[in-house]
Amino acid sequence: MKALVFEGPGRTSWRDAPDPEVKDAADAIVRGDTVTICGTDLHIIKGDVPEVTPGRILGHEAVGEVMEVGAEVRTVRPGDRVLISCISPCGRCRFCRGNRYGQCQGGGGWVLGHLIDGTQAEYVRVPFADLSLHPLTSAVDGADAVLLADILPTAYEVGVVNGQVKPGDTVVIVGAGPIGLATVATARLCTPERIIAVDLAESRLTAARAMGADATVLSTEDPERLVADLTDGLGADVAIEAVGLPETFDLCTRMVRPGGRVANIGVHGKPATLHLEDLWIKDVTITTGLVDTFSTPLLLRMTAAGKIPLTSLVTHRFELDQMEEAYDVFSRAADTGAMKVVLGGTPHDTVLPAN
Repeated sequence: MKALVFEGPGRTSWRDAPDPEVKDAADAIVRGDTVTICGTDLHIIKGDVPEVTPGRILGHEAVGEVMEVGAEVRTVRPGDRVLISCISPCGRCRFCRGNRYGQCQGGGGWVLGHLIDGTQAEYVRVPFADLSLHPLTSAVDGADAVLLADILPTAYEVGVVNGQVKPGDTVVIVGAGPIGLATVATARLCTPERIIAVDLAESRLTAARAMGADATVLSTEDPERLVADLTDGLGADVAIEAVGLPETFDLCTRMVRPGGRVANIGVHGKPATLHLEDLWIKDVTITTGLVDTFSTPLLLRMTAAGKIPLTSLVTHRFELDQMEEAYDVFSRAADTGAMKVVLGGTPHDTVLPAN
């Protein structure tokens, strides 16, 4: 098969790779019909995630068709159309029993495109298939469904739930890229009084308004002043960091009110300063997190009901064999205007069983 392979920091290639096989009775082999690229993949290529070793197939988000299942798989079967979650929970360990799937200690968690080969390929082996795969009806568009593999549950769980967004809150979201826009969309489900989006690019702020942001401000135009003006000087109830830079994290800590919450979503590749000399007296709660995907079934239902706008998040479409071109467009988002890029390959006519 063909796959996007990490060759070391700064280097990838779309090349031949061995077809995946069922290794465990809980595995499934899925043909990837629709895949996407995550900002975390860019961090991996930069070398920010040293656990990813050369030779690894990247990617952790896809929609596809089940081709083969192990003997213990009960909830899906060959021919089923499924969403592949970015998190693969074993379902048995202490953390999985508490819905903390991202911290799985039983061989799962975030493994696809990280510790095992991922989804940016013609086929992928999915471990713990009963909990890692979500059946989809034919009515759900693949480009919409693939966004529920990672960015929608990440935005909702790590941003909205961890930030305890409540009715009447003022929420400021720093970063209006794909994850920030997904946070705007899912925060609306909690009926805050206002959502303020902050970004460097006017085009992304326009997208934030389309997703439901009530106010937007360029990061160069004193967002702290705007937040203060809109809250009678108190600050935001919830400040959500959706970039992954020391400067944006620090901005969130300056805009949050006493007793407020800072929810960090962004993937940080270098240390950020925590100004406890200012924060210790403000009763501020700071949360971090890796997505657990416990909310995926809920978000699938809300998407099917039309409660979460997704179509505007997808800005570019490619065929699967245009993976390198798609990465180039996605990595130069400031120039290309890319939000989410979706790749859909032509399905194969035949599939040979691994055995």
